[in-house]
Amino acid sequence: MLDFDFYTPTKVFFGKGKQHEVGKIISDYGYKKIMLQYGKGSIKQSGLYDEIMSSLGKYDIEVVEMGGVEPNPKIEFVRDAVRLAKDMGVELVLAVGGGSVIDAAKYTALGAVSDYDIWDFVTGKEKPKSALPVGCVLTIAAAGSEMSWSAVVTDLSQNMKRGLASDLIRPLFAICNPELTYTVSPYQTACGITDIMAHTMERYFTPCDPTDITDQIAESILRAVINAAKVVMKNPCDYEARANIMWASSLSHNNLTGCGRINALPVHQLEHAVSGEYDSVAHGAGLAVLFPAWAKYVYKHNIPRFAQFARRVWDVKEPDDKKAAEAGIEAMAQFFKSIGMPSSLNEFGIDADAIQSLTNLCTFNGQRTIKSVIELGNKEIKDIFYICCK
Repeated sequence: MLDFDFYTPTKVFFGKGKQHEVGKIISDYGYKKIMLQYGKGSIKQSGLYDEIMSSLGKYDIEVVEMGGVEPNPKIEFVRDAVRLAKDMGVELVLAVGGGSVIDAAKYTALGAVSDYDIWDFVTGKEKPKSALPVGCVLTIAAAGSEMSWSAVVTDLSQNMKRGLASDLIRPLFAICNPELTYTVSPYQTACGITDIMAHTMERYFTPCDPTDITDQIAESILRAVINAAKVVMKNPCDYEARANIMWASSLSHNNLTGCGRINALPVHQLEHAVSGEYDSVAHGAGLAVLFPAWAKYVYKHNIPRFAQFARRVWDVKEPDDKKAAEAGIEAMAQFFKSIGMPSSLNEFGIDADAIQSLTNLCTFNGQRTIKSVIELGNKEIKDIFYICCK
């Protein structure tokens, strides 16, 4: 087991009706003026917006609204939010939504106390030194941003989707009521399930020795999500299934499943190139295509690891390690397909002609390689994208 630091400062309020406590929670922390960020308006249609505003009003919390966060949050939105947060003297940013809204809130929190442009932090030109606190009311179980130290943002002018990681942007608190996910569409539910599994599997398949306790935590999360997915795709209002998926979202990306191991998220880097170039591609759907392709390309470099994954997660009985590894990858691909996820980039209208452009985006025009089971450079990344187009 490698040495590690594990830091999870986010306080989680989990359960039915917990969104009604948001006013008290913020008041108990001592904040009186917040920015409320949300998406395109679904929280108003569902009634959640009124519940949040009512709770905040009971504690005389002043609200500065900034709705309109898009999937794959955009840098221009964040810049506008930063200017408003500075002008209004906001003390905390409250995100009500999923990963995109939370990520936008995180960047707003960084920019609101800095004179630098947000993109300077993304590119590493400047290092964040402080941030406003972020709170969130989670409405979709997927990205795990409610407990993570990372966030992504898209600059459409460059067709680039990039991220950063900093303990400064770990949410102060997260309100997680599984009932709020009942109305999430089957497609977006499946995208979320895929993202949760990808966060877990990418920490599982890294170039280091097995770490049994961390391995078994990851494997149990994967099995629980697979079982819950089978239930929730048939009955979207099954509380226990939704609860297991929502809690798995948080655990999959707060780095619990990476303790004692080398951490790298290679498939996420590949997918960021895809959804950065093609904004209509849902992140989870892109991962569903890329993860099996990546696994097929790298598994021969650590067959015992992939065989363990096959046997422990997918209950593969094959005694031969190589055949077991291949069966596990196929079981993963078929599971994604069974919950309505795509299996080829062609299903997004992306063909082999796009591979060079995607490779350039992924490698920053040849300036970087990506850590993985093996190092991924131009050739390896291009080969994986070709598998995705079959």
